[in-house]
Amino acid sequence: TYIGSIVASVNPYKSIPGLYDRAAVERYSRHHLGEIAPHIFAVANECYRCLWKRHDNQCILISGESGAGKTESTKLILKFLSAMSQHSLELSSREKTSCVEQAILES
Repeated sequence: TYIGSIVASVNPYKSIPGLYDRAAVERYSRHHLGEIAPHIFAVANECYRCLWKRHDNQCILISGESGAGKTESTKLILKFLSAMSQHSLELSSREKTSCVEQAILES
C-alpha cells in the first residue's frame, strides 16, 4: 500500500508471474504514483520523473529486517531505471537520426 510516496510491501517468498516483467515496467512507466496499484516500479518511476523533470537529486530508502527482500527490491528498482534509461537512449537516437534525415532532405 502507499503512504504518500512510500510503498510498504511484503516479501511473498515465492515468484509471482507477471509482477516484475517487461509489461509491468511499461505499465508503471506510463502512470504517476498512486494512479494504479501500489508497486515498487511506481516508486522508481516517480524517482525517475523527478530526476528528469525537476532536476532534483533522488534517493530511495529501502528498509526491512533480514530476509525482507531489500536486495531483491534494489535489483527491481535498478531493473526499472535501466529500462527507462534504455528507452530514453532509444528516443534520443531516433530524434538525432530524424534531425539528420531532415537536414539532408532540406539541402
